[in-house]
Amino acid sequence: MEQKYIQKRNRKAFLESLPYYFFRILPIREKKLSICAFEGKSGFCCNPRYIVEELNRRNNGYKFVWLVNDLSKKFPDYVKPVRNTLWNRAYHLSTSKVWIDNYRKPYGTKKRRGQYYLQTWHGALAFKTLGLWRGEGFSRIAYMVSKNDADLTDFVICDSEWGRQVYPKGLVYKGEYLKYGSARCDILINYRQQQYAKIRESYHLPKDAKIVMYAPTFRETGQRGQRGVFVEENTLDFPRMMKNLTQRFPGEWYLFLRLHPQLASQMDKYPVKGLRGRTVDVSQADDMCEVMAAVDVLITDYSSAAMDAGFADIPVFLYADDIEQYTENRGGMFWIFPEKGPGPIVSNKEMTPNIEAKLPYPLARNNEELETNIRNFDGEKYRLEVKDFAEAIELINDGKASQRAADQVERWLK
Repeated sequence: MEQKYIQKRNRKAFLESLPYYFFRILPIREKKLSICAFEGKSGFCCNPRYIVEELNRRNNGYKFVWLVNDLSKKFPDYVKPVRNTLWNRAYHLSTSKVWIDNYRKPYGTKKRRGQYYLQTWHGALAFKTLGLWRGEGFSRIAYMVSKNDADLTDFVICDSEWGRQVYPKGLVYKGEYLKYGSARCDILINYRQQQYAKIRESYHLPKDAKIVMYAPTFRETGQRGQRGVFVEENTLDFPRMMKNLTQRFPGEWYLFLRLHPQLASQMDKYPVKGLRGRTVDVSQADDMCEVMAAVDVLITDYSSAAMDAGFADIPVFLYADDIEQYTENRGGMFWIFPEKGPGPIVSNKEMTPNIEAKLPYPLARNNEELETNIRNFDGEKYRLEVKDFAEAIELINDGKASQRAADQVERWLK
């Protein structure tokens, strides 16, 4: 059955490649860029957003086209949103000098000589394995899609030596890696104070309100190589968590609930009880870092947002009640979690043999452990551990990642 599905996908990929050949009769426009994020499911967001913003600031007459599934998404005036259909995609990609994406291009996408593709990916430092690191969990069709994207790619951006070591198998890409840093983290480094006030005003919260963001990642399932994502029943006791946060960090707390872009449309399946008037759904906000720059605490399970927040001096607490099951379903993790108790989460030497690192984020498997971690949080110890972690992985995180990426794009455009 999997073989039949692969044959079907190959036929579809061949048919979807034909428009790309048709549009080769048109010239490549030397100042045109085509951008996409999360397969078109999100709007103006993530690493591509901040690179585009930096390029626009340079005022060199570039034309930005953004492929998006929902045209109601908001974009700045200098970006043209285009519905992400096959023919639109083929036309704009075929006539653009540069592509920027944080996800894999659809199977069947073709690139012309003289075009350049910058792959930024969307989770620079990750918990969960991807690509060939997943072993049997990485289906044949997933490999084919990844390999197709890798063959199109000119450069991949990463933010650390850790990323440079895990990406080749993760993205099935053996080319060059640019250690520029994560462009999406620039706002966390450079504009936290501005965002702190802006987000509270946008969501009509008191100016001194404290915000905790809960951002779980998705769970994945598949049949015959077809990928699907789903919302899992949540065990986190939100009222108890808010009570503990109030006791440890006094103030009026609000909960921002942020589902993964793959799950944002399923918010109705993710009820939060006992926090009437204190819960804000930010899943539909296109850019997570723009919102996260304003929060006081982040709680997640296996989202790479933990890394982004930690390096911005935001306290991060891990609530992971299904470590063993998730690890098995995922085919492994990039980090070794303790078998039980609050032990350290350390680097997986099989994947990064030259890196000795320990995650600074307190781990809880249940509400009791989360309560202990919140009440016993030591800010100074946390900051020192984050610093040690950054040094161990050779992190580049200076708020200038978008500038470096824009410099590379301009080298192509010139």
